[in-house]
Amino acid sequence: MFDPVSIPYGSKMLFNAVKLKPGVTISDIELALGEMCHVVKETYGNEDGGFIAGQVFKYDGFISQEGSIDSMKAPDYDVAIVTYWASFEQHEKSHADKTFNEKFKAVGDMCSDSTELGFSMLWQGVPEH
Repeated sequence: MFDPVSIPYGSKMLFNAVKLKPGVTISDIELALGEMCHVVKETYGNEDGGFIAGQVFKYDGFISQEGSIDSMKAPDYDVAIVTYWASFEQHEKSHADKTFNEKFKAVGDMCSDSTELGFSMLWQGVPEH
């Protein structure tokens, strides 16, 4: 569950920005997120399913003064769900599946907004030692 991930070049990355409903805390949504992520990993984590890896982050309020160009406004989300897929088509197929939707609904019930954006990988690298 907390092992390092390895992302093959050419993967598709889906970035889901999630805004929690007023009064909902990270602690409130953690179990639902964990169950949803487990279903994705176990159900779609094969060649047919296309799921490669995923990560969930909570926004800590940090905005980089050095890495931001023109905007210092705080983002309007609390959680980022980052997943890596072999293709956008496999992602969409998995998310249309009843098994996923049952778990996604539990997360969605605690959210006021969620936007999932897809990106194609252009570069990746690690430091050479």
